[in-house]
Amino acid sequence: MKTMDQRPPSSWPHVSYVPESFVHPLEKRPGKLFFDTCKTIPVVDLEGYHDRTHVVQDVLKATKEFGFFQVINHGVSKKLMDDAMAVFKEFHAMHPEDKASECSKDPNRSCKFYTSSVNFSKEKFHYWRDALMHPCHSLEEYMQFWPGKPIRYREVVKEYAVELKKLGEKILNLICEGLGLDTGYFSGGLSGDPVLLVNHYPPCPDPSLTLGLAKHRDPSLITILYQEENGLQVCKDDEWILVEPVPHAFVINVGYVLQIISNGELKGAEHRAVTNSSDPRTSAAFFIYPSKDDLIEPAKALTNADNPPIYGSVQFKEFQRNYLSYGANAEKVQKFISST
Repeated sequence: MKTMDQRPPSSWPHVSYVPESFVHPLEKRPGKLFFDTCKTIPVVDLEGYHDRTHVVQDVLKATKEFGFFQVINHGVSKKLMDDAMAVFKEFHAMHPEDKASECSKDPNRSCKFYTSSVNFSKEKFHYWRDALMHPCHSLEEYMQFWPGKPIRYREVVKEYAVELKKLGEKILNLICEGLGLDTGYFSGGLSGDPVLLVNHYPPCPDPSLTLGLAKHRDPSLITILYQEENGLQVCKDDEWILVEPVPHAFVINVGYVLQIISNGELKGAEHRAVTNSSDPRTSAAFFIYPSKDDLIEPAKALTNADNPPIYGSVQFKEFQRNYLSYGANAEKVQKFISST
């Protein structure tokens, strides 16, 4: 029989302490949990100007200064966002064995349900979260392996994935214009394998001892996050900034792949998730990944004799393998991409 700390945190009713394997070393703990709410990441209105040039400028400024921004008037309906979040929360409210069963239909394990991280058995300490992860392309290939419960999961999440792929294309084209790349540069294989990750952070009896997610940068082109509760923090100038949810907004962040293609002009910020003692938090991250065999390298239009490439070329699957083996450690990942 599994001990309590081997079971998903969401299965611990009325837990009154943090199990030892979830207690982080002092230097890894979240530190202060109250923040100056005047400091935050930019909010970009995608329909706020008659002149598209201003939107491009706002997006590029936000990506350069923060690596993070929120978008409003993005074109995804509020009803669809509400429906998607409802089925995500319904899934995480199910019994742990049922959640695991719903994610075990593919022998290749394309759909996963896990606690803390996919490296649970090798971790020195664990994270206070349960996670559901599955590919979103192609829908014809992978939808059959998505959870069949809640009953509306596949129907709602299919529509949600289609709309977020469109939003991703819209944002990437704005970034193309800002960088001086041809519109559609990121189309095709460079954005060909989106993946959905739905994190659930149950209430924690002592949030000062643990984290929901360690500080990291994403291995994506961009990531589109939907959140309704506080918990996401972004590191800016060696200080953690709370990303307060804007109703029906999406949080966008730059990943390592875009950092490489932009030749370092755009860089993602380190971010993490903290817990709280009163309310559960569910968030949904839509990672826009290249196809596994695609080559990622600085765009030739952004390099020249005065601005030579600072990164080499690497297949995405090789980059991803190294990223995971380094446990998302920023220094090790930066060293790897700088040496390819």
